[in-house]
Amino acid sequence: MVTNLARTWGARILQPLAQFLGGLGVSPNAVTLFGFFLTVAVAGILAAGHTQLAGVLLILTLGFDAVDGAVARATGTTSRFGAFLDSTLDRWAEVVLFGALVWHFLGAGQDTGVILATAAMAMSLLVSYTRARAEGIGVQCKEGILTRFERLVLLIAGLIFNLTIWSLWIIAILAGVTAVQRIWLTWQAAPIE
Repeated sequence: MVTNLARTWGARILQPLAQFLGGLGVSPNAVTLFGFFLTVAVAGILAAGHTQLAGVLLILTLGFDAVDGAVARATGTTSRFGAFLDSTLDRWAEVVLFGALVWHFLGAGQDTGVILATAAMAMSLLVSYTRARAEGIGVQCKEGILTRFERLVLLIAGLIFNLTIWSLWIIAILAGVTAVQRIWLTWQAAPIE
């Protein structure tokens, strides 16, 4: 999975940054909130139609998304609430980004873009929901061909290279496939009694 590869390589960069922030007394939850509000600001730029700039700035927000956990581990302040907050704001961030695209496409009169951004949002939330429900019944379910990291990479690439419609097609389809994968994997791990 691309996510695991990115975590392995990213840890080399994030560890010193996490130790620095932890040394300053910055809490993991503060990093989570800052990253979320940064994403909201980028979504405003995206809604205004500055898609390439938003794509470049989203690379920065993607980095912040990983820093909070690294700070928590570096400072020994991991908590269940911190994990909950991070996961919840990740979902909100996706909704805000796809909502900004819907706004942008509505203003541009691009019906296909509106439909695809809405479908990508819905399928992305279903991926997260299937994982949450699986974990709610005691099944770990992080697998799938298009996790959040891959979705964001596709979205960023689409924005930067002016291929947003194509990236939304891919996200909507493969996120839907991922949700079905997770249903299947959960059924295998916890079959009907």
